[in-house]
Amino acid sequence: MDSGMIGKIQKSKQYATERDRIQIDGLSVTFEGTNNSHKVSFQDGKWQCDCDFFKTRDRCSHTMALERILVQDANLTFADPL
Repeated sequence: MDSGMIGKIQKSKQYATERDRIQIDGLSVTFEGTNNSHKVSFQDGKWQCDCDFFKTRDRCSHTMALERILVQDANLTFADPL
């Protein structure tokens, strides 16, 4: 492995411990639900999910699970919408 890559690996380890450096501007995932797969995204400061529950409440188990993983467990922040 070259010295440039070794330096990048060391820097990535540092960045991984400094969570305040990370701000999520957009995210798109496929969530394997109990009954179906769902497309979940975060864009322009808003969550979106294609499940029926989200359409009436603007929140669902899929978006709440991702918030729990990213915000509570990983201690990341989301960009404020412009």
